[in-house]
Amino acid sequence: MQKCSAVIIGVGPEQGLGATLARCFSENGLHVFIAGRSEDKLRTVAETIRQAGGSATTVVTDATDEFEVAQLFNQVRLEGFCVDIAAYNVDSNIPAPLLETDTETFTKLWLQNCLGAFFFGKEAINAMKDRRQGTLFFTGATASIRAKPPFTAFASAKAGLRALAQGMAREFSPQGIHIVHTIIDGVIDGERARTQFPDYVKAKGKDGLLQLDAIAETYWAIHQQHPSAWTHELDLRPFKEPF
Repeated sequence: MQKCSAVIIGVGPEQGLGATLARCFSENGLHVFIAGRSEDKLRTVAETIRQAGGSATTVVTDATDEFEVAQLFNQVRLEGFCVDIAAYNVDSNIPAPLLETDTETFTKLWLQNCLGAFFFGKEAINAMKDRRQGTLFFTGATASIRAKPPFTAFASAKAGLRALAQGMAREFSPQGIHIVHTIIDGVIDGERARTQFPDYVKAKGKDGLLQLDAIAETYWAIHQQHPSAWTHELDLRPFKEPF
């Protein structure tokens, strides 16, 4: 019998959502394939997982490179694993007023937030379709459903990601594959927020930011849903966050 695994792309710092998802899935018995562009960061996350008794394989992968994404899933097959969970957690945001947004910036955001998800989603479904089971997560943002300057380019890419996830869910849910789009409506309490805007983090106070472990626990709970009551889209936000 094939061993089960989770494939997570967009794994960066230890205090980030990709790494936290990897730890959560590992703690629940899955071997994790963690992918991202930084070999050093992947190695650190993998070592933490192993020290906790889990198992992990690191695969340096650029989500915008179709060949590299295919190689990621080929590595899963070569090691004899089936894919139980796949999570596209790439999130790139460059704020800029529209008239200051050049073509390179707009294209880069689309490549990372949308086209890469297309590459990853196709490979994940190909890995799941024979077993007719598995959960495919796409991590979205507030911008997935609401475009506000100076994030118009980012929002267009995230809206595209949402449409991709919705179309895939309608096509592949009847084949037993659970497609999930999560809207992260708020700031995640991780390394990026604490490094880039510490004053904002401090101003939000206790429970004003999304906690990494709480998000991961929600992903795991959704993965365990009975197919008669699947969630396709949900939003996660701190109780203090206005909406």
